[in-house]
Amino acid sequence: MPTSHRMRRLPRIALALALVWVGLGPAHAGLFSPETTTLANGLRIVVIPDHRAPVVTHMVWYLAGAADDPPGRSGIAHFLEHLMFKGTPSTPPGEFSRLVARHGGRENAFTSLDYTAYYQTVAVAQLEMVMRLEADRMANLRITAEQVNTEREVILEERRARSDNDPRALFAEQVGAALYLAHPYGRPVIGWEHEIRVLSEDDALAFYRSRYAPNNAILIVAGDVTLAQVLPLAERHYGAVPARAIATRERPSEPPQRAARRVEMIDGQVGRPSWGRSYLVPGRAEAGAASVLAVTVLADILGGGTTSRLYRALVVEERLAAHAGSYYLYPRLDYGEFNVYATPTADDGVAAIEAAVDRVIAALVRDGVTEVELERAKTGLIAAGTYARDDIEGAARLFGSALAAGVSIAEIEAWQERVREVTADAVIAAARTVLVPAHSVTGVLSPVAAAEP
Repeated sequence: MPTSHRMRRLPRIALALALVWVGLGPAHAGLFSPETTTLANGLRIVVIPDHRAPVVTHMVWYLAGAADDPPGRSGIAHFLEHLMFKGTPSTPPGEFSRLVARHGGRENAFTSLDYTAYYQTVAVAQLEMVMRLEADRMANLRITAEQVNTEREVILEERRARSDNDPRALFAEQVGAALYLAHPYGRPVIGWEHEIRVLSEDDALAFYRSRYAPNNAILIVAGDVTLAQVLPLAERHYGAVPARAIATRERPSEPPQRAARRVEMIDGQVGRPSWGRSYLVPGRAEAGAASVLAVTVLADILGGGTTSRLYRALVVEERLAAHAGSYYLYPRLDYGEFNVYATPTADDGVAAIEAAVDRVIAALVRDGVTEVELERAKTGLIAAGTYARDDIEGAARLFGSALAAGVSIAEIEAWQERVREVTADAVIAAARTVLVPAHSVTGVLSPVAAAEP
């Protein structure tokens, strides 16, 4: 059954997403050693050899995500992800999953803002089988109105379980909607409930026909294979799928943001209040790759762990917070987000938390960072990626998410060396560019008891 990996703005979830990008760190030549090519129909192929076990992860990434949903049809990218499991003329509904399970493999799918990905991890001997099945549904998906109606109810139930019944998820949606004045990143990946209810068979097929094609996809195979082994199989199955005309991505730019915003929500299901602030960060195309690296290092110094400035000040020294930190949501095709968060130790501690965070940020911007902090952050970021090599699914996800966001393989390969080149001056320049109050939304989620006089 497909699972939507939603880009929520909650500390624990978003921090994990930020660490995915950190894991790209040491992908220099000789660590992953990716092999690449492109088929005549436009399908990009990336092979990441890892010969320690006779297993492969096979992933297809479509450059179509929730930010590509048409206006008034939020959730259609995620809806289509579910419908892709409904079969083709040659593969009955559910047969794809049954075949993978019968051969001891596992499979799933996920939708994000910029992409939708489908993957299977199987024994090497079953690679051609999953290629045949995936190429088949790339070209020949068949869905009925009955299937659409049934799956719509499944997705509405998913939304109720993951969002509507979770005050933190609902709050994250409100913060996200406030952060973006025009860009579709402000919409939830799963979609707004009232728009999910009107999604139709025609909506799903239109999205499929205009976005799902080899010339709008990336095939990533990681594991006990080489490009020489993968290419003939890919040409046989994916090469037979014709290219299609791809719909233009409608990605409006954000207008100038001139006012800080604040979102406050009260919910009796919340045990204790939480505080957070999200800053809109210029995209890689606007800010440049060097700026992205400096913001990554900044996030680690400010709130990347127990030695970070926020944790030391709020948790260790002042004992105002049970948790505190910061993280940078990247890679993304357009805008990034820099998030700061803290959980007060006292029910009435939000004001003290906010004042303390402001003091820490002001001191960093005013006084700069030390060489000790800089080197510790860079060393940690570089070292973190070492573990990525131990997980072929993780390696495939790392490359897929970066490539879908427009990061080149050359940039990924040079990441470690470029992190080493980040200077203290670059980090401070990034802080002054990113930590701008007018570009932010501050959010406070409180229990009813904390808000009552």
